[in-house]
Amino acid sequence: MSITKQTIAIIGAGGNMGSAIAKSIAGGNYRLLLFDQSSEQLGSLSEDIQENHPEADFEHMSCPHESSWEADIIILAVPHGAEKELADKIRDVATQKIVISIANPVDKDFRKLTTRPDTSAAEELQQWLPHSKVIKAFNTTFAADFEQPVIDGKQTDAFIAGDNEEALQTVAELVETAGFNPIIAGGLSVSGTLERMQLLLMQLTIKNGYEWHAGWKILHN
Repeated sequence: MSITKQTIAIIGAGGNMGSAIAKSIAGGNYRLLLFDQSSEQLGSLSEDIQENHPEADFEHMSCPHESSWEADIIILAVPHGAEKELADKIRDVATQKIVISIANPVDKDFRKLTTRPDTSAAEELQQWLPHSKVIKAFNTTFAADFEQPVIDGKQTDAFIAGDNEEALQTVAELVETAGFNPIIAGGLSVSGTLERMQLLLMQLTIKNGYEWHAGWKILHN
């Protein structure tokens, strides 16, 4: 575990996933820079963090560019359709920084992925941010899982993919702080598999009424 406090920008911090991530790591050794277009949602998130983690180090930011400029790690907690525009805004300040893609590029009916079969949301983001260390993480977890990462007595696994070993280890620590069991699945090319896995879990959740509280677990000897 790093003893140096890292600064993490969460872009889209007021949304379901952004706020879930922020609340789950607010008690860790991190400084959080929170940005969202909704000041109301951001205010609600801040109240929650202050109540549950009074010693948390966090602040509101005025724009994605400023947030990313100050950050060591940038989490894009936004839909896949918004990532290209954000990448254009932060490209010059995201060089050599870890950028986490949590997006699952699914259509509105949860029937298919919207990316080409030969790529993934994370690989597209890496193309848009060629000098950043893009890591796929948090896409195989639902927002409700952050409040209860232990399901049926088992700690939920959270899969990570990326091409930079040091960045993978850093994100694995972050995932563990959030309450999950981190599993490094492989290089960034594996992120397409992770996105298809979560599409399947979404479909099963709708079909079987899991109420958006479900997760993956690898059982082994």
